[in-house]
Amino acid sequence: MELNIRRLNNEDYSTLVKWWKSWNWPIISKDFLPDTGFIVEKNNIGIVAGYVYMTNSKAALLEWIISNPEYRESDRKDAITLLIQAVERVLKDQGIKYIFTIGRNKSLINIHKKLGWNVDEKPSYEIVKNL
Repeated sequence: MELNIRRLNNEDYSTLVKWWKSWNWPIISKDFLPDTGFIVEKNNIGIVAGYVYMTNSKAALLEWIISNPEYRESDRKDAITLLIQAVERVLKDQGIKYIFTIGRNKSLINIHKKLGWNVDEKPSYEIVKNL
């Protein structure tokens, strides 16, 4: 079967919570996430997902890219690539000129590099305050 991509829906959140827990990530509160998200699947099995924060500029933020820790098929990197490229196409069609993301996973960073993203080699930190 081939890889498919679709928009995330409310029912997907519980799956992503399981993935975040499995990867020892903090659970991202539903009210912290934007409405725009995508998931790549194969045979109705989720492989990788991510969210897009839109802004009032020509830029968007692609964030919270997370993969299914139990999915170990050889097309895993293809699914990640499909997610990023699909987001690029959707945003470009909407007139967005810039996409920004934050990452620390070396494999994910390398995929971004192969897709022509500029990667700052200096580490940075996510800084969040709950109000």
